[in-house]
Amino acid sequence: MKIALIGYGKMGKEIEAIALERGHEVVSRIDISTNDSFDDTAFKSAEVAIEFTRPEAAYNNYLNCFERNIPVVSGTTGWLDRMPEIEKECKENGQTFFYASNFSLGVNIFFELNKQLARIMNKVKEYDVSMEEVHHTQKLDEPSGTAITLAEGISNNLERKETWTLDSDSKDNEIHIKAIREGQVPGIHTIKYDSPVDEIHIHHSAKSRKGFALGAVLAAEFTKGRNGLLSMNDLLNL
Repeated sequence: MKIALIGYGKMGKEIEAIALERGHEVVSRIDISTNDSFDDTAFKSAEVAIEFTRPEAAYNNYLNCFERNIPVVSGTTGWLDRMPEIEKECKENGQTFFYASNFSLGVNIFFELNKQLARIMNKVKEYDVSMEEVHHTQKLDEPSGTAITLAEGISNNLERKETWTLDSDSKDNEIHIKAIREGQVPGIHTIKYDSPVDEIHIHHSAKSRKGFALGAVLAAEFTKGRNGLLSMNDLLNL
């Protein structure tokens, strides 16, 4: 499969290494550090584009791909207010877009565990829920897209919680998210249910970027030949 990389930082290079290991060809690398362009013949030959950039650049990157009818796999977070426009491109113009706030297979299993625990906690009102997420200092959005997905998984399944907040003085219907930025941490997410007598924690800690990169390449393999809006639930058949 011919892959175009949009974003050629640490994650882009990790994705490239795994793509090559799996027998794919990287035909274009678009980044401020390269000279490749959306208008190059090499980019137009790509069967899938994998995009990991910055929130302010992501949406225009998607449009550049759609103009050339190239399916997109993206893990950039912090731009989701424009997701309805991407959905419209897929439904009305036949484009293909695979989005995940986190491509790690383990994290997506964690998402499902989180939803199931929230459903169970509907029956046990003595527990209050909160979250802590830790990322490297280069992480631009706060909270992380993964943390927001986890919070939505809770609020959609736990009736007493409606939304999330970064404010430590949270209301009863809010999930407090504590966001920490330090060192080179790839990503740690902890959900805590606290009662007067005990605590229940579920926790995911990434050891490196490799798990995210592998998931992105698997998503690209899955996306080739498909249409519409896709997610890790489709890939993993969750």
